[in-house]
Amino acid sequence: MEQVKQMGAARFPPSSAFLTGLERSLQKYKTSWMLALLAAGVGARIWNASGTFLSPDEALHFFIANKTSWKLTYQASLSLSHPPLLILLLHAWRSVGTPELMLRCPSIIAGTLFCWISFRWLAMVFTESVAWIGFVFLLFLPSSIDLSTEIRQYALLLAFSMASAHLLELALAKNSVFAMFFSVVCLWLAILAHYSAFLVAVALSVYAIFRMATYRPPLKIFAAWEAGQVIAIGLGYFLYVTQLSRLAQGYGAGSVTRGWMSNSYLARSYFTPGEINPLLFIFARTGGVFQYAFGQSAVGDLGLVLFVIGAVLIFRRSTWAFLNSRQAGFLLIFPFAVNCAAALARVYPYGGTRHSAFLLPFALAGVSVAVAFFLKSRIALGIFAAATIALLCNLFPSHRGNNVSRTDQSSVNMKAAMDFLQQQVASAEPLFADYQTSLMLDYYLCQGRPVAMNRSVPGFLSYECGGHKVIATDWNTDIFTAGSFREQWREMLSRFNLPADSKVWVTQIGPSTHLAEELAQSAEFHIAPHDFGHNLHFFDLRVGGHLPDRAVPAS
Repeated sequence: MEQVKQMGAARFPPSSAFLTGLERSLQKYKTSWMLALLAAGVGARIWNASGTFLSPDEALHFFIANKTSWKLTYQASLSLSHPPLLILLLHAWRSVGTPELMLRCPSIIAGTLFCWISFRWLAMVFTESVAWIGFVFLLFLPSSIDLSTEIRQYALLLAFSMASAHLLELALAKNSVFAMFFSVVCLWLAILAHYSAFLVAVALSVYAIFRMATYRPPLKIFAAWEAGQVIAIGLGYFLYVTQLSRLAQGYGAGSVTRGWMSNSYLARSYFTPGEINPLLFIFARTGGVFQYAFGQSAVGDLGLVLFVIGAVLIFRRSTWAFLNSRQAGFLLIFPFAVNCAAALARVYPYGGTRHSAFLLPFALAGVSVAVAFFLKSRIALGIFAAATIALLCNLFPSHRGNNVSRTDQSSVNMKAAMDFLQQQVASAEPLFADYQTSLMLDYYLCQGRPVAMNRSVPGFLSYECGGHKVIATDWNTDIFTAGSFREQWREMLSRFNLPADSKVWVTQIGPSTHLAEELAQSAEFHIAPHDFGHNLHFFDLRVGGHLPDRAVPAS
């Protein structure tokens, strides 16, 4: 019997030679392994950012940034519901290049820095195994990759927020005024990148007070931190006066600062009294955060369970963190409490969308503690487990923010569509588009050149690009539906006086482009759409042709 046991042990060793060798290599060549993983993360981001055309939101950001002067760019940025930092950065970045991948490079760079800085932050706060596991999650989970490859504010927000958190830890650990100064500077930049940074500021400020009340740092450290908070408050006031208050007037009183987008796709991310129990809202939306973080619903639900286990481990034992258990546990949980409180007050959304992306490092830190616990702090095994989970989430996604598949968003489809316009559509035949599509045409038809839009006709925009005239609805009609199209079509014909029997090409590009399909269901209305994937459609109409008042089901 003893011989059998020995043979089994030899055949199935408790830890494989590969993992043992990897563990030794990680201990000996930590920097090399960190750089190798970082390079792999950059490669994943470049691949994700390549070969796809811009989304309408990305095209909007470029359109706002693509002005002829800094002054015009800043003034245009005030129309967005985001601070101006990304727009100003894109305005400068245009000189480097305007292809899709080049425009996404600032986000790729910021997203990569976010992962590296978060690794440094994790290594200061938690044990080594937790830091490595969290690092792999942040590098390769689909949510982190997506946020690092879109022309949006989130990569900048995450990079500056975690830089502020890391430098705060460094300042308190070493009593460094220099580190504290740059911590608050990074916080200011995060605020200039995205308004959710105010929630980050609240979370880090309360945490800093908690830390300083315990350790009593020198007065100069507290003074530097306090001065930074005062300036941050002043910066918030400046942004409110110059942008948020004006947006509130334009969209309706209080709609920007209270319940923003709560009447559309973010409705579930705000608490509505009488519709859902507050505790159920908190539980469901917190689960949504983890589903978004992992990009896979089942794995996200498991992630929430692991986070709870990790938080319990932190509070019960200080061996998983270099801080005391109360401080480390508070650091993990309090950012969730801040975001949840904002949603309960209908000030900011909370749940499984990119708007809660600033919670990613805290969520994944808690998950990493639980994974490290179950794997007995074996770094190599932890890296392998995190990489395997990330791979599964990428291969079997169920919670991706983009409504357009990578195949449909292929640059090949866009090139074919633009070739069709140039070769098959006469210059005398105008294009009619909704606002979403006009942003796409502005980038692809105008080939990155600044465009001066004519807004003289109320409710419409018009401009000329690539030898074609574009007539588009303004932002009040973002995406055509069958009903809104009929109304806007008649209004357009009455306002622009197009010649009778002339041809107009209706164009629709981007998510939720179902106009051609909806109109084709009418027995009285026949169209022959030209499709380039599921999200690029063209069809022609004759001025003066019969357009039914409502769709009639085909017999």
